[in-house]
Amino acid sequence: MKRLLRPLALLLLLSFGAALFTPAAQLSAQPVAAIPDYEDWQRTAARADEAIEASRASTPALEALRQQLVNWREQFVEAQGINANAISTVQSQLDALGPVPENGEEPATVASQRADLNARLAELQEPAKTAELAQNRADGLIRGIDNIIRDRQADELLEFGPSPVNPVNWAAGLSAVSGTAAHVRGEFKNAWNNSVQRAEAQEDLPAVILLAGIGLLLIIRGRRWSRRLSNWVLTEQPGAGRWIGGFALSLGSVLLPFAGVVMLTESAFATNLIGLRSEQMISGVLGPVFVYLLARWLAMRIFPAREARTLPLTLEPAQRQAGRFYGASLGAVAGAYFFVSDLSGFANWTETATNVVLFPFIAVAGLMLLRLARLLQLHCKNAVSEDGEESYRNSITRFLALAMAVLGVVSPVLAAVGYFKLAHFLMFPSLLSLQLMAVLLVLQRVVVEVYVLVTGNREGATDSLVPVVIGLIMVLLSLPFFAMAWGVRPSQLLDLWTRFTEGVNLGGVRISPTVFLTFAIVFAIGYIATRLLQGTLKNTILPKTRIDQGGRNAIVAGVGYVGIFLAAVVAITSAGVDLSSIAIVAGALSVGIGFGLRTIVENFVSGIILLIERPISEGDWIEVGGVHGTVRDISVRSTRIETFDRSDVILPNADLVAGRVTNYTRFNTVGRAVIPVGVAYGTDTKKVESILMEIAEAHPMVLANPGPSVVFKNFGADSLDFEIRAILRDVNWVLSVTSDINHEIARRFAEEGVEIPFAQRDIWIRNPEALTGEGAAKAAPAAPAAEPVQEPPKDTALPGEGDMPESDGEDAGGGEGDSR
Repeated sequence: MKRLLRPLALLLLLSFGAALFTPAAQLSAQPVAAIPDYEDWQRTAARADEAIEASRASTPALEALRQQLVNWREQFVEAQGINANAISTVQSQLDALGPVPENGEEPATVASQRADLNARLAELQEPAKTAELAQNRADGLIRGIDNIIRDRQADELLEFGPSPVNPVNWAAGLSAVSGTAAHVRGEFKNAWNNSVQRAEAQEDLPAVILLAGIGLLLIIRGRRWSRRLSNWVLTEQPGAGRWIGGFALSLGSVLLPFAGVVMLTESAFATNLIGLRSEQMISGVLGPVFVYLLARWLAMRIFPAREARTLPLTLEPAQRQAGRFYGASLGAVAGAYFFVSDLSGFANWTETATNVVLFPFIAVAGLMLLRLARLLQLHCKNAVSEDGEESYRNSITRFLALAMAVLGVVSPVLAAVGYFKLAHFLMFPSLLSLQLMAVLLVLQRVVVEVYVLVTGNREGATDSLVPVVIGLIMVLLSLPFFAMAWGVRPSQLLDLWTRFTEGVNLGGVRISPTVFLTFAIVFAIGYIATRLLQGTLKNTILPKTRIDQGGRNAIVAGVGYVGIFLAAVVAITSAGVDLSSIAIVAGALSVGIGFGLRTIVENFVSGIILLIERPISEGDWIEVGGVHGTVRDISVRSTRIETFDRSDVILPNADLVAGRVTNYTRFNTVGRAVIPVGVAYGTDTKKVESILMEIAEAHPMVLANPGPSVVFKNFGADSLDFEIRAILRDVNWVLSVTSDINHEIARRFAEEGVEIPFAQRDIWIRNPEALTGEGAAKAAPAAPAAEPVQEPPKDTALPGEGDMPESDGEDAGGGEGDSR
């Protein structure tokens, strides 16, 4: 199956690359750039200069002006590609003429052509340069508007307003709420008093009741239905497929109640009794309700009541139940805050009334954050390992808990003092960020389960490369959402994305994500083609030739190096990168490479020499610097040798090229074995020679031509030394052959009565009585107590016959000690 999938994948990649990089497709995909209307641009730029200098325009007006400047800038970027092909042609003609001679003298015809080409080049480059200058001006104006808006936002955050805890301001809040309620009630009353609207409402009453009933049913029962169905799919130990199914069904606890709320709002609109203010209020309900439902669902995933396999947080059941309550409550508070905040906007509440009404929500949100921070701290305490070491994730969780605790105290205090906008900026973007982090955590678990479902590897799924990379990609994709939660304008994000896609100019080459994507696709195609060609050569073509194994490995490796090099070159040129600029950079780096990477370059060149000259090949038994082993792999930098104790030795290629290497099996496996043998003095040497010759000739690994030989080498200190020298069919078996022959020698010598001596030595002791203490015992009573001890005569230190131990045989009296 894999053999069929690889060519199919290669065919698909090749077809995709051909369709993507065909010049006709590229030309048809690139529209002809139009010359911008620079007169209209000058008027827009002058108006922008005045607005920036005066800095009096409102923020929405500045945003609209900024969008116009962004549109102009896009036109200028496109206009920079005008006459690109003609400029390239003229530039190539100038390159063909070559540089101007140093003395300035050249033929008149060449000088005339050079002047015409330079004039033509300047004429062709004028629209692009004009567009580039206009783009730079647009960039400056956009930055000026961004600075004004950013300064205004900073001033608003630090603005001191009325305190919501001041009892004097409470009346304004109550008046605003009651006034809005009275206004909504008045709209409904006026609509009901209108006979036409009342008749339409009575006519549509069945549909209204049906929609409202279905909506209420979904709100009340939808979550319970979803939970029962999810628990039915899940078991005590669910597999990856069941877990994913249960996860998908659990989304019903968000979607079904939200659908019920949507039906309720539609039923309210269907009555035709809704006024303008009531319509704004009902339309503003959907967003806060979704925030609450999502927060409740995330709380169920982060603090699950029952989890068959793993728990996101190490907490007790009662603590997880509290976490679900606090998470859902925090979502409800955040949704209510957003709803009331929008209501204060279209109801035109005063700042004092808005602060008074919204402050309880900030206080309750701070309390919920403190509770959740306490649960995270308990998780960090429970998750510490037995050796006391804290994991990286645990450290991040501990820091997050500390930040939540600080935020839960600081934001209500700032709001109470009067810095209400700053408190809002700190509190609710943080809540949205927490919700986004919880979503990422849940999605990461889904990725792990999908990976387990595909690969079947659950043990290492969490730390596998694929889930980690996908998790990193999800984090990168979520960055714009985090930025918008913290007040970054969508226009700024769009501007950053435009700059990112346009890339930057480095040495006359524009580097952009399109360039990287093109390079990656083309190089991947070339790399796959190279590996397929290597596999075909290694398994199909080369085994049918007479080339030895080392030569085949060298050819396969060489094809791999050449193929990857060509793939890189083609990928670079397909991405639009000029190789001449790369050559300039490479020339500038050559000095640094020569000094800093001298050893690496030396080993690389030595690896190429080893592959071409092939003094050693894979499978050879070699000796380098006293290390014996079998060559297992030859790469461009080093060679791996497997020693006989199954350890790998990595040798730089330079040591193999410049050093002394012994190759025992380069061209054949025939080699010599030398086996030393010693016999006792007095043994018949001819008999020993005959026995050893018979043993050597009888072994099947010993060649008959040239035959083995037995050498009477010398008279040793303890034995007569012989050697068996035999040529083996395969020198790799030298140890086994030596062992077999030694076994046979021991058996035949025992049968023939030939003695194999071992080294013997006599030990002569000068004062044996010193070992037993007898001399000291005899000397003690001989000396009077009152008289000084006299020294023995010097000649008593010399041994006599009485000092030597009695012995009967040669062992006691032989050797040098016997001839005193």
